[in-house]
Amino acid sequence: MRSTRIAISAAMLGALALPVLSATSASAATVPTAATAAPVVSCHNLPPLPYAVHAKAVTIRSKASSTSTALGVLYKSHKFTVSKKSGNWLYITDKTTGVKGWVSGTHVYRDVRMCLD
Repeated sequence: MRSTRIAISAAMLGALALPVLSATSASAATVPTAATAAPVVSCHNLPPLPYAVHAKAVTIRSKASSTSTALGVLYKSHKFTVSKKSGNWLYITDKTTGVKGWVSGTHVYRDVRMCLD
């Protein structure tokens, strides 16, 4: 009984491998050259995603502290850049108003992407 199972298994494996072994190789004409190949895109060479505000508004402060002087308000619709971090605080420049200061990282996030390479 066992030898029958082994013989059947070997026959099945042979049948599965046959199409792979008999497949023709690709010709050189179908391989793109360096001049026509698309640029290689990888998660490791993409620029970081921008930051965004997930509250309606965040107070921009003079120091990285919730008790420091308020300099302005960063609204959800505003564009801004982040130039440095200190703990959970981000030093930003509000591109809409020109105000520079610190915002709490609990209200600001960076979009994420999933990379499967």
